[in-house]
Amino acid sequence: MVLERLKPPEGSRKKRKRVGRGIGSGHGKTSCRGHKGQNARSGRGTKAGFEGGQMPLQRRLPKRGFRNPLKEPVRIIHLRDLNRFPPESIVEPQTLYEAGFCKKGEKIKLLSDGDLQHPLTIRVHKVSEAARRKVEAASGRIEVIPS
Repeated sequence: MVLERLKPPEGSRKKRKRVGRGIGSGHGKTSCRGHKGQNARSGRGTKAGFEGGQMPLQRRLPKRGFRNPLKEPVRIIHLRDLNRFPPESIVEPQTLYEAGFCKKGEKIKLLSDGDLQHPLTIRVHKVSEAARRKVEAASGRIEVIPS
């Protein structure tokens, strides 16, 4: 492969429409805007969703539900996912990030889905009671990180 010979696949690049460059171009005179009217003027047209003065669709539809702006996003991790870590290891948010379970800086909650095969030390922000019991039954430890 030679870098200077690379070119995009056929049909993936399209030439932009050059308007207002004479009648021979096919896009002259009105520059594809038609005659007069709001969309023919400079400053051009209306915002997205405008329906000519009719009440727009996004305002006609009822509002539903509530989004709490103070809700902290929490990443759910199940016990069955932790079996990939070696026995006696420490599983913490940084370890889970490196393994691809969560994004950096996310809060993590451990749930009890599945079983833990070997003892681990698990450091998470939140943990369900059932998950705590299963980890302790497998001779592991849970440490709750203060949020």
